[in-house]
Amino acid sequence: MADMPTPAATNSEAGRKHKSKKKILLTILGIVIALPVLAIIFILTFDWNRARPWINTRVSDAIDRPFAIRGDLEVEWERPARNMAPAERTWRDHIPWPYLYADDVYVGNPANLPVRDMASVRQFSFSLNPFALLDKTIHIPLLRFDSPRVDLLRTDETHNNWTFKRNQEKSRWKLDLERVVLTDGVVHIKDAVTKADVTAQVRTLDKDPKYGVGWTLSGTYNGAPVKGGGKAGAVLSLKQQSTPYPIQADMRSGKTRIAVEGTVTRPARLAALDLKLDLAGPSMDQLYYFTKVLLPTTGPFSTSGHLTGTLSEDSKRWVYEDFKGKVGSSDIGGRLEYVTGGERPKLSGNVRSKQLVFADLAPLIGADSNKAKQERNAETLQPEGKVLPVEEFKTERWNVLDADVRFAADRVIRDKALPISKLSTHLKMQNAVLSLEPLEFGMAGGTVRSNIRLDGRGREGKNAIKATAKVAARKIQIKQLFPQVEQIQQATVGQINGDAQLSAVGNSVASLLAGSNGELKALVDRGTVSKMLLEMAGLNVGNIILTKLFGDKQVQLNCVAADFAVTSGIAKTRSFVIDTEEALITVDGAINLAGEQLDLRVNPQTKALRIFSLRAPLYVRGPFKKPDVSIDKKVLALKAGGAAALAAAAAPVAALLPLINAGPGEDSDCARLVAQAKEKPTAPPPGKVQRR
Repeated sequence: MADMPTPAATNSEAGRKHKSKKKILLTILGIVIALPVLAIIFILTFDWNRARPWINTRVSDAIDRPFAIRGDLEVEWERPARNMAPAERTWRDHIPWPYLYADDVYVGNPANLPVRDMASVRQFSFSLNPFALLDKTIHIPLLRFDSPRVDLLRTDETHNNWTFKRNQEKSRWKLDLERVVLTDGVVHIKDAVTKADVTAQVRTLDKDPKYGVGWTLSGTYNGAPVKGGGKAGAVLSLKQQSTPYPIQADMRSGKTRIAVEGTVTRPARLAALDLKLDLAGPSMDQLYYFTKVLLPTTGPFSTSGHLTGTLSEDSKRWVYEDFKGKVGSSDIGGRLEYVTGGERPKLSGNVRSKQLVFADLAPLIGADSNKAKQERNAETLQPEGKVLPVEEFKTERWNVLDADVRFAADRVIRDKALPISKLSTHLKMQNAVLSLEPLEFGMAGGTVRSNIRLDGRGREGKNAIKATAKVAARKIQIKQLFPQVEQIQQATVGQINGDAQLSAVGNSVASLLAGSNGELKALVDRGTVSKMLLEMAGLNVGNIILTKLFGDKQVQLNCVAADFAVTSGIAKTRSFVIDTEEALITVDGAINLAGEQLDLRVNPQTKALRIFSLRAPLYVRGPFKKPDVSIDKKVLALKAGGAAALAAAAAPVAALLPLINAGPGEDSDCARLVAQAKEKPTAPPPGKVQRR
C-alpha cells in the first residue's frame, strides 16, 4: 500500500504554488510597468537625428512628394499647459507628455508641378501619448506650427499641390489629433483658374481675449486688387466638437466686400458653421468668382444675414436666412438655400421686396445706363443710338447650378409714376434652361402675365439662347395708366388688352428680338383721347400724329386694334385701325427690330363731309431713338388746291351744309376688330437669326 501524503506536505506544496503564481503576477506587472518606463527612457535618450533619413523617406513615399526634416529632431518631456492660455487649458494639459520637435521642415510640390516649396516650417512640434500606441492609435493632444510658410499652387482645373493621394488600403492605425496651434507665418495662393495671386500674413495676438491669431491679406483676384484681414482662435480644437472656434474676416476685391463673423463648432470636418454674413458690391453676379454661386446681374447691392453651413464628404448645405438689404434703391429680404451633392448644386428660396424701384430691374437684361454698366464692370457698353440692350447673357454659367426661387415685390414704383402695383415670378433653372413661369405685373388695375423660357444649352450655336415668350395684358385701365394726365382724368377712357407670342434665337435682348418670329395683338375699347394725352405721357410720336389729325380737342375713340405678324425680326402690320368719331385711321408698314427702324404710314379717312379738309397721310420713319413724323406733301398740296377751288365756287352752299356722320360701326366694324384682337395668337416655328 502506497504512502499517503501528510497534511503538512500538502500545505507546503500548496504554499509553494501560491508563491509561484504571485511571483509570476508580480513579474508580469513589473514588465508592464517597466515597458512604458523603458519606452519613455528610450524616447528621451535616443538620438532621433539618426531616424531622420528613415522618416524623410517614409513620409515622402506616403504623400507622393519630397519631404525632409532639415534641422534637429529631438524629444522632450513637457506639460502642454505651459504654452497655453489659462482659458484654453484642460486637466490633461497639466500632465507631462513626450514632446517631439522638428526644426526646418520642408514639403515640396508633386512631380507634375514646378519644383519649389509647397510648405516650410521653422519648427514643427507635437505631443504624443505613448500609451495609445499599444492600441494602434497615434494620439496627438497638441500639434504646433511655428512660423509656417505655405505656397498653394493651381495651374489648371486638374493640377494643384494641395490634393494628396489616398491610400486605397485601410490602415490598421488611426490618427487622433485633438488641437492645432498656429503662430506667425505666411500663406501664399497662386491660382490660374480664378486668376488669384494672394498673400496672407499671419501673426500671433497676445492680448486679444477672444482671438489668438490675426491675419492680413493682399494681392489680386480675378484681375482685381484684393485686400482684407481677419482673426481666429489661437487653438483649433479637433477633439472637443462642442467647443466653438471663433473666426472673423473682412475681404474686399474692387468694390465687392465679403465679411463674416461667428464660430465653427465642428472644425474637424467643417461640419457646422454659424456666421453673420455681410455682402456688398456693384453687382450680385460678381460674387460668382468668390462663391461659385450663380446670381443675377444687378445694380449696387448690400445684404446682411445669418449663414449656417453643414458640410459632409458627400454634400454641402448652406442656408442664408433672415437676410435684409438693398439692390439699388430697392429693399430685399428672405431666405436662400444652396445644396450640393446632386448632378448640379441647387439654389432655392424665397426673396421679397417691400418696395421695388422699376429701374433696378434694368441690369437684369442689360438695359441700365453705360455709367451703371461701368460701375458693375460690364464687358459690353450700349452703342450710341441703340435702344434695345446688346449686353449678352452669360449662358456659359447657366449649367453650374439649378435653381428654384420665388420673388415678389409688394409695390413697384417708377420715376414717371407708372402704376405697376406689384410683381411676382417663379424662377427655375434646370440644366441651363431658365424659365419665368409666370412673370406677372399688376398694372393700372389690370395684369400683364408672361411665361418666358430661355434655353441656354447652346444647341442652336455657342452661347445662343432659344427663347419663347407668351405675354397677355388684360384690363389695363388707361385712366390709371396715366394718373397725372389731367385731360385723361376728366375724360371717359377705356382699357387696353393685348397678346403676344414670340420665339427667337440669340444671346441678348437685341439679338433675340432681331431674330424673333410670332405675332402681336392689342385692343383699346371705347373712350376719349386728346392731343395732349401722349405728349404728357412722354410719347412724342403719338402726340404729333394726334395733333396733326385732330387739333387741340377731345376726340371720341370707338376702338383701336393692332395686329402685327413678326418674321425674322420684322413686325409687319396685318391690321392696325384707329376708329374715332371723326375719322377712320389705318396704319400700314413695318417695324424693323434688327435695325431698330420704323417705317409706318398713317392713313386718315374723314367720316364727315367737310368742304375744307386738309388731312393727308403721315409717315413715321427713322430709328427708334429719334423717329421722324412727316406729312405726305404731295397729297396735301392736291387736297389744298381742290379745297380752294371748291370754296370759291360753292362757298355760300358749303356754309349751309350740315356735317354728315358716316357712323363708326359702318366704317370700321369695331365688333369685328374686337373679336380679332381677342383671338389667341399663333406663332410660326422659330426661325434662325437673320444676319444683317
